[in-house]
Amino acid sequence: MHARPEAWILSIGNELLVGRIVNTNASWLARRLTFMGFNVSRIITIPDSIDDIVLEVRRGLGKVRVIITTGGLGPTHDDVTLEGIAKALNKNLILNSEAYEMIKEFYNRRNMPLTRERIKMAYMPEGARALRNPIGSAPGCIIEVDSTIIVSLPGVPREMEAIFEEEVKSILEIIAPKISIVECSLKTRGIPESSIAPFLEHIAKSHSNVYVKSHPLGFELDKPILELRLLVSATSEDTAKGIARSIMEDIIREVLKLGGSTSSEYCV
Repeated sequence: MHARPEAWILSIGNELLVGRIVNTNASWLARRLTFMGFNVSRIITIPDSIDDIVLEVRRGLGKVRVIITTGGLGPTHDDVTLEGIAKALNKNLILNSEAYEMIKEFYNRRNMPLTRERIKMAYMPEGARALRNPIGSAPGCIIEVDSTIIVSLPGVPREMEAIFEEEVKSILEIIAPKISIVECSLKTRGIPESSIAPFLEHIAKSHSNVYVKSHPLGFELDKPILELRLLVSATSEDTAKGIARSIMEDIIREVLKLGGSTSSEYCV
C-alpha cells in the first residue's frame, strides 16, 4: 500500500482480557482509520493498569502519528486511562475546565449532583482538550506530543463512535493522506486455499498499493469455500476502482483455470 500515517489502537479494560466483552470498538476503529488512509499497525489490549498504559503509550510516542485509546474514562476507581497517559507524557493530571463544564451540564440537565466520582471524569493531562460526548457523561480527550496525536474515547461503543464521528474525524482528516481506498470481495467454490495462494502472492508482490487476503469459509458439498478480499489504494477513487476491477478479473480467470467457480462479487 502507499506510505500512510501509522495508527495504533489501544484497548483498555480487564473485561476485554477475561472474555466478558467482545472488542468491537477495535474492529470499528480499525476499519474507519483504514478507509481514512491510515495504516493501523497495532491493536493492543491491556488491563486497567497505569503501568501498562504508560508502557504502551511511551512505546508509540514519537513513533506513530496517532494512538487511539478506548475505555477507562469513567467515574470508578479502575478507570485510570487518563492518569496513565498523563504519567506517560510526564504531565500533571489536572481539572480540565472544558470537561468540567460538559460534565456539569450533563448532570444539571438530569437534576443530579456533581459528586467526587463524577468530577473525576474531568481530570485530564495538562494541555489536553476535551471532546464532547453527545450521548454519555464522560468526555473524550485529545493531546498531541512529539508529533503523536493521542485520542482517548469511552469504552461504550455508541459513545465512542459518536465522539469519533463528531469530534475526532475532522481532526484526523487534516493529517490523513489524500488517497481513496476501494474494498472488493469475491467468493470462490471448489478450490483449496493452497491452490490459489501462489497467485495471490504474485498479486501482492506486483502491486505495492494492494492488499489481498483469502479466508476459508468451510465446505459445501465437500467443496472448499473461500472469501477473497482486496484493498486497493490510489490517488483517486476512479483509479482505485480501475485497479481493483482489473485484479478481480485476473483472480476470476485464475479461479476458473483451477477448476473453481465464483460468486458474490462486489466492490465498495
